[in-house]
Amino acid sequence: MRLKPLAQLERRLLGFAPWLLVVSMLARTWVIVTGFGNESIDLHVYWSLAPHVLEGDLYRVFSPHSPPDFPLPFTYPPFGALVFLPMTWLFWGAAQWSFRLLTVLCLYWVVRVALRLVAGESWSDSKVWRQRAILWTAVLLWMMPVFHTFEFGQINLVLAGVVLASLVARDSRVAGAGIGLTAGVKLVPAISGLYFLATRRWKAALWSVAAFLGSAGLGFLVNFEQARQYWFVLFGDPDRVGPIATAHNQSLRGALSRTFGYDVGMSWPWIVAALVSTVLALFALRSAVRAGDALIGVLSVQFLGLLLSPISWDHHWVWVAPLLIWLVYEKVVPWARVTLLVLWVPVMFLDVIAFQLDRQPTIWTISRPGWLSVIGWAYPAFALVTLAVIAVTVARPNSAVRFARELSDGHENSRPAGMHSTSLSS
Repeated sequence: MRLKPLAQLERRLLGFAPWLLVVSMLARTWVIVTGFGNESIDLHVYWSLAPHVLEGDLYRVFSPHSPPDFPLPFTYPPFGALVFLPMTWLFWGAAQWSFRLLTVLCLYWVVRVALRLVAGESWSDSKVWRQRAILWTAVLLWMMPVFHTFEFGQINLVLAGVVLASLVARDSRVAGAGIGLTAGVKLVPAISGLYFLATRRWKAALWSVAAFLGSAGLGFLVNFEQARQYWFVLFGDPDRVGPIATAHNQSLRGALSRTFGYDVGMSWPWIVAALVSTVLALFALRSAVRAGDALIGVLSVQFLGLLLSPISWDHHWVWVAPLLIWLVYEKVVPWARVTLLVLWVPVMFLDVIAFQLDRQPTIWTISRPGWLSVIGWAYPAFALVTLAVIAVTVARPNSAVRFARELSDGHENSRPAGMHSTSLSS
């Protein structure tokens, strides 16, 4: 894949970036409000059930807008309900649209941080990088995990924004507190502590543990029995979260269960796959740390969390968005960049999940035709390939930000005399 055509295409689009974002937002809004996404069924769970944390029956009630085949409970720790409480002070329409706006802003924030990390010293051209952030936000609104996050009213992009900002924050207290508190809302971000250990940020790791314990402790203070029920009875029960083998679940356990025709649980197939995933992720993380590549180090850890979690819904895979940015700006050797883009772009921008859902009898059906099981491996299989590619290529000499520099050179040549760059960090 040649860099020059991509550079020319981006250069033409950057001037229209704000308009492209407006058109993209309007088009996606129309699709959402005229279809399934208008209900925001997961957001309705947060909004309608969060007040029950103060009544002590948070884990005994279900959302009144649940689908007929699956009553939707509140599945997060008590601290998660406390975080959602302010949203419940708004009427439903205001809460729904406010959350959608927040999600768009968090997508932009994730894009901005990712671009800042891949740009390095090239970040000085504030106008160009601001345009790139807007352009990428417009494009990524069409990525399926992002779109499904809006459809369901999920919290994935909000958490991703906090996690990414925390992991690259210089202040250990801010970094650790961000990870600990997000893990207190939804457990999966706890895997992020591995990045602190790999980069020897011991204080940040300790602060993350302290913040997480504090969030859990607050839940016990609000209602001891309710917190005890979550942490000692419901914790670790994926069946309460949802059907393991439905096409929505793109974890190792989901893919393996669809392949074997039964829930593999934590039996030998899952153990073998988990060990392979962990080894690949650790090698990828080591390569990223040695290369000083913070973004891909963070993504390696997040991919491991998505693979190992019993349930990783397809909309949890919003972490592929910063991966695509990383790939386009060539942080790996060309063959690796081409391979990963060819794998990820089709499954991210074509709804392979809906294709599978239309062909499974119910969300509870585990067994399915072999070819459908193979398609169901798309996200986890490509994540494993990504980790392997990172492990063997990142530490090698590469052109890092050559693409960004080509684009910057093009803008420098067209910049009127006397213009100067200003940093986005100002």
